[in-house]
Amino acid sequence: MKIAIMPNLSKHNAQLHTTRVAETLQKFGAEVCMRLNLKSCFPNSHIVFYDDFDKMMSDCDAVIAVGGDGTIIHSSRHAAMAEKPILGINVGRLGFVAGLETDELDKLKKLIEGDYTIENRMMLEIRLVNQGKEETHLALNDAVIARGALSRILDITVHFNDKNVCEYRADGLIISTPTGSTAYSLSAGGPVIDPSINCILLSPICPHSLLTRPVIFGPDAKLSVTACSHYKSEIILSVDGDTFIQIADNQKINFCRSERMVRIIKLKDDNFYEVVNEKLAERRN
Repeated sequence: MKIAIMPNLSKHNAQLHTTRVAETLQKFGAEVCMRLNLKSCFPNSHIVFYDDFDKMMSDCDAVIAVGGDGTIIHSSRHAAMAEKPILGINVGRLGFVAGLETDELDKLKKLIEGDYTIENRMMLEIRLVNQGKEETHLALNDAVIARGALSRILDITVHFNDKNVCEYRADGLIISTPTGSTAYSLSAGGPVIDPSINCILLSPICPHSLLTRPVIFGPDAKLSVTACSHYKSEIILSVDGDTFIQIADNQKINFCRSERMVRIIKLKDDNFYEVVNEKLAERRN
């Protein structure tokens, strides 16, 4: 079995834990590979280093992301494009998407033995025209349309299947998957949604209203969103917190469920609600 490791070495002790992950996998008989630009960080290892990222993704059987939720989400998009399953190992803070903590690496033996389950997570597909070119982006967590740091409140309109269904005056709007319901959307007052339920969640950010509430759409909804500042202020679209695009007033952005899925490797039998309770309890402490 060949495992591609994608670490975020900017995390505290991430290099140490990545070495531990690689050595544990090798001990259980797996071949480990990484991108060539990481070779200097692991000079005495038996890791196979690839200069061609697409070739590495094609050759591997599974992906392991070592980092926080951001690292795991970023790596998940690559795994989804290559149709490979992914396991997250948490070296961040909460690790909602992570399947293992760093003190549970012995469970990697189950991965090598094929003793695991796959949990499919839906993704959002985001389409827009940027600088005259049509772009498509994928999000495992969410897409956020928001005002810039010095901008004023936005008027946001949502069309569902070409019909106007929601209008907000707000600082922004979060368009989220069930996986993303425990991320920014949760902070904006959105509900926690079981990731086995396919749907699209809209959560306004700081709406100027006493009645505005999050809205949940079915999995086959086709949504389009426009935002207007009226003051020629900055409006930003962010995708999973790592892709940022400046958009124009009233520029249409289309959202729907992607045909691609993220295949999350599960080595433990804990359920989603146990994980949420545990992670939020950690934050309460």
